[in-house]
Amino acid sequence: MSKSSPSRPGGKPAKPGKPSKPANGGPHQVRIIGGQWKRTPLPVLDAEGLRPTPDRVRETVFNWITHLIDGHWEEVSCLDLFAGSGALGFEAASRGARRVVMVEHSGPAVRQLEANRDKLKAATLAILRGDALAAAQNAAQREPGGFQLVFIDPPYHQGWLEKVLPACQQLLAPAGLVYAEAEFPLDGPEAPDWMQAWEVVRADKAGMVFYHLLQRKSGARIEA
Repeated sequence: MSKSSPSRPGGKPAKPGKPSKPANGGPHQVRIIGGQWKRTPLPVLDAEGLRPTPDRVRETVFNWITHLIDGHWEEVSCLDLFAGSGALGFEAASRGARRVVMVEHSGPAVRQLEANRDKLKAATLAILRGDALAAAQNAAQREPGGFQLVFIDPPYHQGWLEKVLPACQQLLAPAGLVYAEAEFPLDGPEAPDWMQAWEVVRADKAGMVFYHLLQRKSGARIEA
């Protein structure tokens, strides 16, 4: 997750700040916040444009989700379309999601994700190398309504949300949720036209990053 953007599909541009790096020059790390692997550090590929969602944002987002699903993580199938460091997908798996599918385009990042999965013995977690839009479209065709939660944390200024959200309408379960990060708010007067099919259930801002929980307006209502 990042913000000085590489244009690779399924990659992440660099967001403000960098992942923590030990003083001894060791690898970047992400620390899981909650669940069975709470406080477990995982190495993150030291690559330009790749950084985890900050701890404070992740904690807020997962508190939102846990409240909205009444803590029933065991009923959640999760799709992480721009996995990058895997911070979001590993967090969901740690909290007991019954299935997590991570999609990442970068070969080195995929290999790091696989190493971290093996370290955790995360049997419920699958990692796919490929394009995020193609993966979302394939999931919508193969198993419509098969996911309760989708993470979309894409490169900025490349129109990824506008491209990917239509496929999410098909692949989401009736009361499914989308977590989306953007460089602009997805609600209020600045909301883009392509958000008309979506309702913002929760939203906040950290630095220059706007983050949101979305639900389809045509879907089953979730009590916020």
